[in-house]
Amino acid sequence: MSFELLAIVLPVFILIGIGYAAARIRLLSQTVGEALGEYVYVIAIPALIFKTMVTARMGDQNPWGLWGAYFTGVALTWIFATLIIRKGFGREARAGVVGSISAAFANTVMVGLPLISSVYGEDGLVPLLIIVSVHLPVMTVIISVAMERAAAVDGVSTPPPLREMLLRIARNLATNPIVIAIICALAWRTAGLPLEGVLRNVLERIAATALPVALLSLGMSMVLYGIRGNILPGLSLSILKLFVMPAIVFLAGRYIFHLPPLWVSVATVTAACPTGINAYIFANRYGTGHAMSANSISLTTLTAVVSSGLWITIVSM
Repeated sequence: MSFELLAIVLPVFILIGIGYAAARIRLLSQTVGEALGEYVYVIAIPALIFKTMVTARMGDQNPWGLWGAYFTGVALTWIFATLIIRKGFGREARAGVVGSISAAFANTVMVGLPLISSVYGEDGLVPLLIIVSVHLPVMTVIISVAMERAAAVDGVSTPPPLREMLLRIARNLATNPIVIAIICALAWRTAGLPLEGVLRNVLERIAATALPVALLSLGMSMVLYGIRGNILPGLSLSILKLFVMPAIVFLAGRYIFHLPPLWVSVATVTAACPTGINAYIFANRYGTGHAMSANSISLTTLTAVVSSGLWITIVSM
């Protein structure tokens, strides 16, 4: 990794480290970290997404190839993770789903946005936001359905009717700040409304706080996870997350869907982002895979500065 690239990538992960240190030595309390995370998730990131989607030059590229490349990586990595956890480690169906989430659900917002913005600038945010626009809804539906089915297989619950499940998912998505920001931005662009004056100034000021505060709050939340027992499953899933999934996305984007070089790079680096905290949330909700998901989150975040730099170097060749 060149010094120039390290100088771009390293500050992203230094901010995560500062947040972690501040929480670990109790310079800031955990409630402060939770409040910062809430601010980022509810206000700052939606403001950044709205501003970027309204003002960005989207071009005439078809998004289906980008989605195809990225979700090919998600699907194959999901299958590999399920096989490893279920067959390799002999865990129950619910743990298999938690393992799949740990390997295939990238932290596209808290890490992806700052990293892509630092490396590729605003032009890089366009393909990233195209991925983000469908990533959360698609993954939410897949995870919810898979978890309910797995709980039924394990005999711990009876899955609700499909209509009831889809309505619950729809209600959750309809109140999600990121989804709301994306829908509002699309409506604004469709209406051809300008973004200027006081409104633009306010959005830019809020958006400017999104990335550094997101990284600090993510670092503070890492204190909750740490490295726990039974490390091997988490290590296996981390390898899938940081190396196998981005490799699949890179190959699919370049050689199957023939995406523009910038889109291939953004999709690959996004796929190489650390595991999202959703893995631990679902593990906690369904009572299994806590150590596995926590280890995946911690290991992928700790090593992401190296793996991200490696993939940025590879895709630029």
